[in-house]
Amino acid sequence: MINTIGTYTLCKREVWRFMKVWNQTVIAPVVTTLLFLAIMTLAMGSNAGRMIDGIAFNRFIAPGLIMMAIVQNAFANTSSSLMLGKIQGVIIDILMPPLTGGEVVFAYVVGGVVRGALVGVVVMAAVYMFVPFTLFHPFIGLFYIVSASVMLALLGVLTGVWSQSFDQLSAITNYIITPLAFLSGTFYSIKQLPGFFYEICHFNPFFYMIDGFRYALIDYTDGTVELGMIVLTATNVALWLVTAHLFKTGYRLKT
Repeated sequence: MINTIGTYTLCKREVWRFMKVWNQTVIAPVVTTLLFLAIMTLAMGSNAGRMIDGIAFNRFIAPGLIMMAIVQNAFANTSSSLMLGKIQGVIIDILMPPLTGGEVVFAYVVGGVVRGALVGVVVMAAVYMFVPFTLFHPFIGLFYIVSASVMLALLGVLTGVWSQSFDQLSAITNYIITPLAFLSGTFYSIKQLPGFFYEICHFNPFFYMIDGFRYALIDYTDGTVELGMIVLTATNVALWLVTAHLFKTGYRLKT
């Protein structure tokens, strides 16, 4: 049987943990995203009217910037929560209650998804004031927001479990998460890349989440929306099984 009370309580804890500092966790990503948008647009200089396959440059990069804010916050929520729990020695309060590994992972992921989705809605509203867009495919957009948040929340759980210090946590963020996000077609169309690098991009799950979300917002895609859905779903299932197993065995959690 599912421990609904325990799972709900842990979900509530993870949501309230970031809502208590909403100025840092929700508003700050809006400022960062708008700064990226302004800098990238101004950096074009005299080419501010540049088009990418008939789409204005600022409209092209807006969906990618929104998705980056979503996934970065979903990742930060779960990874920081686990890391703080381990350092402060309160992770035992999560492991002691009668919760299965799957229930604990579910609660952490819910916290990450709620934060990612909330940031996404606020960032979209802010970006819309400067770069108006039409939501062509709302249900596809919702799928990519949720699935991308789930994926990065699960990656955050894996990182939090594996890391034994904030230095190791920062290393994963700086050397894996950030490069994958920036090299996924956020600021350019991958059709502009040479053949080898064009093919390599198709092995980057971040490309599919950004490309699919771009399709939902501006009706443009570099890849295949259906393939992106399959890749993200399969990745999430695999990550879920791994993280649930790690909690079940207590890898780097139990002393």
